[in-house]
Amino acid sequence: MEKSFSDSYKAAGVDVTAGYKAVELMKAHVARTQTAGSLSGIGGFGGLFELDLTGMEKPVLVSGTDGVGTKLKLAFLLNKHDTVGIDCVAMCVNDIICAGAKPLVFLDYVAVGKNYPEKVAQIVSGVAEGCVQAGCALVGGETAEMPGFYPEDEYDLAGFSVGAVDKSKILDMNTIEEGDVIIGLASSGVHSNGFSLVRKVFDVEHSDLSAYADRLGKPLGEELLTPTRIYVKPILKLLEQVKVKSISHITGGGFYENIPRAVPQGFQAVIDRDAVDVLPIFRLIQEVGNIPERDMFNTFNMGIGMCVVVGKEDADKAVEILCACGEKAKRIGEIQKGEHTVSFR
Repeated sequence: MEKSFSDSYKAAGVDVTAGYKAVELMKAHVARTQTAGSLSGIGGFGGLFELDLTGMEKPVLVSGTDGVGTKLKLAFLLNKHDTVGIDCVAMCVNDIICAGAKPLVFLDYVAVGKNYPEKVAQIVSGVAEGCVQAGCALVGGETAEMPGFYPEDEYDLAGFSVGAVDKSKILDMNTIEEGDVIIGLASSGVHSNGFSLVRKVFDVEHSDLSAYADRLGKPLGEELLTPTRIYVKPILKLLEQVKVKSISHITGGGFYENIPRAVPQGFQAVIDRDAVDVLPIFRLIQEVGNIPERDMFNTFNMGIGMCVVVGKEDADKAVEILCACGEKAKRIGEIQKGEHTVSFR
């Protein structure tokens, strides 16, 4: 690679040698994510992964893709780039686990206005940390330098993950019955959704991001940049011991959009409003933005990042398992017959 360079391309704004340096800097981070199935390092044209299908009669691949969204604006403003990669991984693997699948591999895509190798390596360090938390391998990715398309100091970040599950173990929401219990797993904060509204409420590009520390226990900017919680390992542990009927990842659209996606027609999710421990950041957003509570629950996770539906006979055991895995989990509602929606009591 030492002899691969182009003065003409560099004059157009693309420095291929910076790309090579970025790859070298990120290799140590990528190495942390390698699992038993990893067969290749980064730098090739495709990521290789050997599937271990032991114990699976009919393996099914489950895939998910997502980005970080306008939360990246906070990373730009704070010049902190080593956590948004966790968000990128989380938004993909938390979706995959909703089918009961174990995430196996992850690939990232970083598009930059100008390739600053150290910054790209910071971004990928967060991706690698997310993969470690999810137990999946970072098998490849792409860094694209796009001068004139992105401002020099800005970038976009997206990712893609693939997992696997035995067909007989795919979660089936049609097994849900009246009286089943909804268990909520606490979120770490705003996660990576609703940031267009967050940015408008606080006017983050022009405000003091060190404000509200007394209300939040940390500065506003730090609170908003808190990475999305990854629920993969606790949920996999739960699936080993309890019959889980459905899982919903509470992302954009909040409770009203995401919970019904994991509940069949003819049933509704009834949430005990007092059981939802609303985080201080959401109370602050609602207050500063003068936002109706329904809109809050229709936009943000409000302190619940994932919901699990189990039979009432399994509810206590499920909560015990999740709490033993380090999650803040509790009953937050139940399934009743009725309109296919979410209601609060």
